[in-house]
Amino acid sequence: MTDLLDLREDDPRPQRRRRRGGRLLAVLFVLLLTAGLVVGAAVAVRQVFDGGSAADYAGSGTDPVMVQVKPGDNAGDVGSTLVAADVVKSRQAFFEVAAADPRATSLKPGFYELKLQMSAAEAFELLLDPASRVVGRVTVAEGLTVPQTLQVLAEGTEMPLAQYQAAAKDVGALGLPDYAQGRLEGFLFPATYDVEPGTTPAQVLTQMVDRFQQAAETVDLEARAKALGRTPYEVVVVASLIEREVRFDDEYGKVARVVYNRLDQGIPLGIDAAIAFGVGKTPGEQITASDLAKDTPYENRRKRGLPPTPIASPGEATLEGALNPEDSDVLYYVLATKEGRSFFTSDYQAFLDQRDKSRAEGVF
Repeated sequence: MTDLLDLREDDPRPQRRRRRGGRLLAVLFVLLLTAGLVVGAAVAVRQVFDGGSAADYAGSGTDPVMVQVKPGDNAGDVGSTLVAADVVKSRQAFFEVAAADPRATSLKPGFYELKLQMSAAEAFELLLDPASRVVGRVTVAEGLTVPQTLQVLAEGTEMPLAQYQAAAKDVGALGLPDYAQGRLEGFLFPATYDVEPGTTPAQVLTQMVDRFQQAAETVDLEARAKALGRTPYEVVVVASLIEREVRFDDEYGKVARVVYNRLDQGIPLGIDAAIAFGVGKTPGEQITASDLAKDTPYENRRKRGLPPTPIASPGEATLEGALNPEDSDVLYYVLATKEGRSFFTSDYQAFLDQRDKSRAEGVF
């Protein structure tokens, strides 16, 4: 309304006429508001009382410049931001373009690369173009440990690894669920994340924990874990074992059943992925006799029970698998094909036979 007020103050007509014009302005504005045309009302009123066009640059601009559209900004706010950055010549020019285009409602908060001294129409189009939005996109795969995840994040966002490591130590600030017991392993959810300029490593990690919480709600983790007689944390641990042990979705529930059957019968799990985690080895690294002899909290060929923490970050599918174990008496599984399929059985001799066969065929 600043332009309107300026026009009225410069009006050479008598004061009485200005008051009547003010009343007409008010009536017109109320009528347009009633019709739901708030932005259009301001433009229409300006055209009625001004009759001219707002100052505007011509063309597609010169040098690149970054601007931020903040959450809650309206067209006028965005126009002011663009003027301050010398992207457009006047707030009103951008305001009028946005008011005349229904796509203005789809403008999203974020950082955008625009150009100096653009026409308002060109600036508006760039703000609607997803390619103009400046984000760092990073994909975190399933089955990574916390150190592996931090490395991926540092490389993908071009922020120092040391900053991510420091943020990961302050677990109390990351919004972990109570059942996580203050432990981050297993709760940095694997997904693709858009990281905007100015985002801190702590905010990135918090976003990942929040995404875990969303997945936990989707699979109804707490209620279904209780129905299994397990804690949510135990289910996350089981899901992490599944994530590192098998490749195919239809085997997730089978591995879950092996784990639960062994726990119920007091049989050591014998899962080498947990042993590898305990000795600091990554998937694919050979486990040696020396590794197997080490007495770590994750040694599970002799010790009974679950590992003390998850051994990786499970995805939603493995969380679902851990919550939906197959109804069977299976106690053993072994890699059976080079494609990654496993053989499941409740018979120990059948397990040994398949193990020897797999070795002879070079499966492992």
